[in-house]
Amino acid sequence: MKIRVLSYNIHRAIGFDRRFAPERIIEILQGHDADIVLLQEVDEGAPRSRELKLAKELAEALDYPHYVMGHNVSMRKGWYGNATLSRFPILRERNIDLTVGMRKRRGCQHTTIDVRNRKNKAFPLEVFNLHLGLSARERQKQAGILARSKEYESLDMDAACLIGGDFNDWRSLLRALFIEGLEFQCATDKKNKSGLPKALRTYPSFAPRGGLDRIYYRGGIRLLSTKRCRYKLSKIASDHLPVISEFELYD
Repeated sequence: MKIRVLSYNIHRAIGFDRRFAPERIIEILQGHDADIVLLQEVDEGAPRSRELKLAKELAEALDYPHYVMGHNVSMRKGWYGNATLSRFPILRERNIDLTVGMRKRRGCQHTTIDVRNRKNKAFPLEVFNLHLGLSARERQKQAGILARSKEYESLDMDAACLIGGDFNDWRSLLRALFIEGLEFQCATDKKNKSGLPKALRTYPSFAPRGGLDRIYYRGGIRLLSTKRCRYKLSKIASDHLPVISEFELYD
C-alpha cells in the first residue's frame, strides 16, 4: 500500500509579501496531491486570517474528506496550531501539550489513520504532527515529553508510525534521539558528498539554509522517495517549503 505524505508550515497562509492568501497554499497542496497532509501554524477564527477556519477551508477546497485541528495557542480572538488532512478516515485524535515552562505554547497532534487499499485491507498508521520550540534545550525537553506521552508509549514498536512537522532543529541535534534512541529513520535526510546525512533545506523558503521540516518513520513502513517542493509559488506563499515523502505500508 503506497501513500504520499506532505508536511508544511503554512505560516497562517501569510506569505513573504505579508498577504493573507490561502489560495496559494491550496495551489501548492493541490499540485502534490498527498494522501496525508501535516500542517503547522494554522489559524482558526483569528482576525489576521479573516476569522476563517483554515483547516476546514483547505480540506474542503482540496476534497479531503477527513481533517482535524489541534489548538496550541489561544489568542485574544481565535486560535492557531497544527492540522492534519487525510484521504483516509481518522479514527482518533488528541493534542499533546509540549509547552515547556513559560515559553510559547507548543503541541503535537496525534492521529490514528485507517489507511486501506482497494481490497479494503487495513494498514493502520500512527501519525504525530508537531511544531517544536526555538531553543535547543526547549526542543530536547519537548522530544522527551512526546516520548513519555501515553499516546507514544502505548504504541507497539512494529506499528507503522510517522513523526513529522516543523522541528526547528537547525543543527540536527534531535536526529540521534529519534534515530538511535527511538529507532526511527529520517525520510527527509539526504547524504552529502562525504556520505553523511544532511537534512533537506526548507527555511527560509526563498533561499533555504536550514532543514527545519522533517519526517521520521518507523515500523511497517518503507520509504520510497522524498523531496522538497520546488514550485516558484512556494518561495513566497509561506516562510517554509513543504517536504513530500512517498511510503509503502506493509504487514
